[in-house]
Amino acid sequence: MNLQETFGSLVFNDAVMRQRLPKETYRALHRTIAEGKSLNPQVASVVANTMKDWAIEKGATHYTHWFQPMTDITAEKHDSFLSPIDGGGAIMEFSGKELVRGEPDASSFPSGGLRATFEARGYTAWDPTSYAFIKDGTLCIPTAFCSYGGQALDKKTPLLRSNEALNQQVRRILRLLGHPDIKKVTSTVGPEQEYFLIDRDLYYQRQDLIYTGRTLFGARPPKGQELDDHYFGNLKPRVAAFMREVDEELWKLGVSAKTEHNEAAPCQHELAPIFTTSNIATDHNQLTMEIMKRVAPKHGFACLLHEKPFAGVNGSGKHNNWSISTDTGLNLLEPGETPAENAQFLLFLVAVIKAVDLHQDLLRISVASAGNDHRLGAGEAPPAIISMFLGDELQAILDAIEHHNAYVAGERTEMNIGVKTLPRIPKDTTDRNRTSPFAFTGNKFEFRSLGSSMSIAEANVVINTIVADVLSEFADQLEAAVDIRATVEQIIVDTITNHKRIIFNGNNYAPAWREEAKRRGLLNLPSTPDALPYLIKEQNVALFERQHVYSREELHSRYEIQLENYCKILSIEAHTMLDMVNQKIIPAIIAYAGEVSASALKRREFLPELKLKPEEKLVRRLSLLLEGIDEKKEALQSSMDALDDSWDHLRRARHFRDQVFESMQALRSLVDEAEMIVDQKLWPFPGYGELLTTK
Repeated sequence: MNLQETFGSLVFNDAVMRQRLPKETYRALHRTIAEGKSLNPQVASVVANTMKDWAIEKGATHYTHWFQPMTDITAEKHDSFLSPIDGGGAIMEFSGKELVRGEPDASSFPSGGLRATFEARGYTAWDPTSYAFIKDGTLCIPTAFCSYGGQALDKKTPLLRSNEALNQQVRRILRLLGHPDIKKVTSTVGPEQEYFLIDRDLYYQRQDLIYTGRTLFGARPPKGQELDDHYFGNLKPRVAAFMREVDEELWKLGVSAKTEHNEAAPCQHELAPIFTTSNIATDHNQLTMEIMKRVAPKHGFACLLHEKPFAGVNGSGKHNNWSISTDTGLNLLEPGETPAENAQFLLFLVAVIKAVDLHQDLLRISVASAGNDHRLGAGEAPPAIISMFLGDELQAILDAIEHHNAYVAGERTEMNIGVKTLPRIPKDTTDRNRTSPFAFTGNKFEFRSLGSSMSIAEANVVINTIVADVLSEFADQLEAAVDIRATVEQIIVDTITNHKRIIFNGNNYAPAWREEAKRRGLLNLPSTPDALPYLIKEQNVALFERQHVYSREELHSRYEIQLENYCKILSIEAHTMLDMVNQKIIPAIIAYAGEVSASALKRREFLPELKLKPEEKLVRRLSLLLEGIDEKKEALQSSMDALDDSWDHLRRARHFRDQVFESMQALRSLVDEAEMIVDQKLWPFPGYGELLTTK
């Protein structure tokens, strides 16, 4: 395979457009992409016809507006290029109007009360900043999705709005700092994707995995990840073949899949791409998850993207590496060789610090889900308390600035790694802190709290918006300043002094941190129902409206959608548990108890004097477990029956968290104990020992 020829071969990218479009058309489209200029309908028609011809040459027969509704997955409605003509023939057509706008039925997508079920009309609008591509013989056109009234029904529209807010405010700052040549600024993202691969045949024997994506029951095996022998270990042949095919499919789609390795838990792996704009990165991450799920069965696997598919081993996250870049190639979070003297870097750094401190609630909400609640703070992910890690050098610089002291940089140390044939490696100025939710990692911030199945759009909408809002305040001060340099210095000092509480460079897993965070006044929102009410607080509504990212109605709709989704997920899990217990687990325990009793009776036939203590003890234990399981099963059913249709979504969510989920945990505990006793041949589904061993 020629990688250079393969990469982007199914993408209508800039190189293809430059080669195929008339020069004037290309220039007009490029202005739309680079500067957000409106697109002339005539230009759209030329682009559509050229795009159609290219797609047909690549084997495409259909086109679709590819969009991202509020479901964490993508949606598409396919139309063929075929158009009948007189005489019974047909031609292949694709107009500018069909490229620019589509009209899918919007009635069945989540809207959170923005529209009634009978209000079915919705529109998809072409996003020319994300290249069209061919998937499964269909030309996919990335689009935004909105209602008949113009409200955003998707994740792309708010992301594009937040990028524009960031662009405007950063450029205001840069003009004042002597960079009038910069025409466009955007957030850039590199999302690291974690996932599990398990045997496909075993997957289809687990009702819970099929319906919920996670194991609702499962006793811990003798060996999990205790020896840390899976992390960065040798790839098994089937896994390596899967990864190669995923890479090839992604490369064709222009997704720059770069790094892959075994993760900490057995059967867990990671794929990381090269950075790109947050909009394209979001599209590419959705494609990555889709391709992984599709390729896995070809290699005998099922790909699990749930945040916590197995209890007792690490769950899967998605690390969102975020920075700000200009069209001139400048990374605004790059410290340079002398970060203490780099006022521009420090200004943007403290803007992020202030934004994270002021809006801890929004960052927590951006990663809130039923699945991620299992993972946050569980020893493999940051806690629900939002804080920032800067490292020793930046911390020392900020301390010196706050107290008006001169910063004296110590000599950069070097690590001698003990092998004379290798060069001495300059030591980084900061170590990595894997426990921090929001860590500075050299020239970017790594938001580590995202769940593996999530779209990265919502987290980046929040980061872009809160940083833009703080930069707007800074720009107001600088535009009114007599001495810009002195004002920049004062902004930096004031921001450090007022918002340093959010900075914590220690162990976020330590119990003492929870107490320390409480003393600092930081929020601790451990569950989704705890976090979501903050979304519609008046100050947050005002923030999003001020930056033109969400309207009040759009925010309330997302609040309702997320609460309803939380309730639906736990309802599916509870019903699945009840089915598994009633139909498989209780019969298996009864069958095993019967076998033990029958065996005991046979032994007594030959040796009447036997007391049969082992059998009696085992049957008694099984009987007590069976009684306990039946009791906890009834308690779970009662907690579900107690739900009232008159309750609002928040009350329902709290009931699911406090009553239903607690009942589920109690039931699981007894079932997992029974699994350790019942003959493996009688246990109705494969256990962790089988699932977490890739052959």
